[in-house]
Amino acid sequence: MTAPSTALIDWTAAAQIARRVAPPGPVASRGELDDLVGGLRTAAYDAVPHVLRVTRMRPVGAGAVERDRHPDGRLRRVRVPRPDLGDVRVVDRATWALANTRSMSAMTEPALTLLGSEARSAGSGAARLAGAVEVGGLLALLSSKVLGQFDPYGEGRPALLLVAPNVLAAERALRLDRRDFHLWVCLHEQTHALQFATAPWLADHLAGRLAALLQDVTATSLDLTRAPWRDKAALVGRTVLDAVRGELTTPLDQVLGAEQKRVLAEITAVMALLEGHADVMMDAVGRRVVPSVRTIRARFEKRRDGEGAPRFDAVLRRLLGMDAKLAQYRDGARFVRAVEEQVGRDGLNAVWAAPENLPSAREIHDPRAWVRRVHS
Repeated sequence: MTAPSTALIDWTAAAQIARRVAPPGPVASRGELDDLVGGLRTAAYDAVPHVLRVTRMRPVGAGAVERDRHPDGRLRRVRVPRPDLGDVRVVDRATWALANTRSMSAMTEPALTLLGSEARSAGSGAARLAGAVEVGGLLALLSSKVLGQFDPYGEGRPALLLVAPNVLAAERALRLDRRDFHLWVCLHEQTHALQFATAPWLADHLAGRLAALLQDVTATSLDLTRAPWRDKAALVGRTVLDAVRGELTTPLDQVLGAEQKRVLAEITAVMALLEGHADVMMDAVGRRVVPSVRTIRARFEKRRDGEGAPRFDAVLRRLLGMDAKLAQYRDGARFVRAVEEQVGRDGLNAVWAAPENLPSAREIHDPRAWVRRVHS
């Protein structure tokens, strides 16, 4: 992969750095690794019909649901055709990091193109390598924490990435039933795949909003690049101090202006919807599908809250924006549950009909306002 000449980051170097710095995964025998990979692939396949059933969502272009009725008119069987939601890849940490550098490159290129010669002048030599070190180090840290990720921006086709060493580490640490945990993780990620298949405009919509934000942020970063060293040091110092105090919302807070924060809030609202919806649906399949779902959820929430983790880990979580990500899960889940209480699951699914039906930053915290606007 060759980084484009306009890039502010050497993406090839970033992937190589992430590969070298990423901490090793848990030790396992060849037989256990083979079982792990096979189990995750099976779980990803098995999750699809459950996600279709529980969400009541239909991908664009999918065939009609087949219904078999008893002669007395009672519904006897419903068969949901299995749609193509994208590729499934079971990967290690380094491969996950590489896939993310490719997606990040594709998503940032439009913003850098708009910046033109200014980006080219700043995106050479040491500056590009410095960006690679920062991004590569960040991805290396995150690569040990992500269980799965649906990537609608990958090369060729959308893909579900399941990070095998992290799934293994989590199931060991939390003492979970392997089959149940694999399926539970895949239910979440296949719900994401279904979201983008049901709303094919969603990927472009998010990319467009992100491109606009990245253009502004990149311009700000270029200004910061030319700033005196003491100003850069002050920015880093304030960011770390806010993280220690627990006051940092996202790692971008210190460099965003008012309008940039507004755009980021709108993007965050959409991400909260996506994550909260997937979190609710993965549990909604119930104990008939995942018998230990309540145990998994209880132990996983403690893990998310950092129970038992050292103080340094809590600071690191804030610096990486992981606490903000956790807030997305919970804010989005509250929104989904509140909307369903008012208009049911089919009423909730109106959110996937068009970009204007997505909740705003205010509506994520005021579901009744979304219901009034969309269902009035």
